[in-house]
Amino acid sequence: MRVAFIGLGTMGFPMAGHLVRAGHTVSVYNRNAARAKLWLDKHAGASAPTPAAAARDADLVMTCVGGDNDVRAVVHGPGGALSAMAPGAILVDHTTASASLARELAQAAAMRQVGFLDAPVSGGQSGAEAGKLAIMVGGAPEIFARAEPVLASYARAVTLMGGPGCGQLTKMVNQICVTGLLQALAEGVAFAQRSGLDVARVLEAIGGGAAQSWQMHNRSLTMAEDRFDFGFAVDWMRKDLAICLTEARANGAALPVTALVDQFLARLSAEGGGRADISSLIRLLRDRG
Repeated sequence: MRVAFIGLGTMGFPMAGHLVRAGHTVSVYNRNAARAKLWLDKHAGASAPTPAAAARDADLVMTCVGGDNDVRAVVHGPGGALSAMAPGAILVDHTTASASLARELAQAAAMRQVGFLDAPVSGGQSGAEAGKLAIMVGGAPEIFARAEPVLASYARAVTLMGGPGCGQLTKMVNQICVTGLLQALAEGVAFAQRSGLDVARVLEAIGGGAAQSWQMHNRSLTMAEDRFDFGFAVDWMRKDLAICLTEARANGAALPVTALVDQFLARLSAEGGGRADISSLIRLLRDRG
């Protein structure tokens, strides 16, 4: 297919590359043109000067940018992608954004006879580079069926969750679970260290039982070793949790643990740790002296 990919950040850069490797014709746009040039140095494709230029004649247009306002800028703003999309094309937003934005975009796309899917991803930079992301999708089944084979270029699982906004709501559930698990893991590792235990042996002993998780398998030892220069940044998670907490206020859900961990992440960010992996939550436990 002819595909446009808008946003070549930590996630979008490798995702767009997988589309090329899958045989699609890819045109990219990035606000920082140097980043687009770097992508072209690694992949066969074309770079466009505006989102609209990238999206023109594309069967699918993917966006993967920072947040709600960034999505609006590349979709609706001057030179926005939607203005150039032909009837029957599909707009896929991979940004972690609000469910209300997803519904807004679905309506705007429908007015131009363009399909829309909100399709946030999980799996981090490593998942994007390996092409093994989990994609949670909101939209109409017939639109999903057309887009799924393309999304599979960089995913291990692509799941339709319901109508517009349901992909974003599912990603919120993911982030709520991740932050709670990481705080518990940080407390467990810190407790083991203060108790004088061999952390690696503790994790081996409990890693096959009820405490096991992806976070334990991938983050526990790096927590113990105070290594955080990788993974999902504190500031990125704070952006995502703001979306979760706003949605919870609207639907009446109680998120006491999420709200508490968001405060811990805010402290890490204020202390200059905004770019460190969120497993750096353990540093606050060590700071107690």
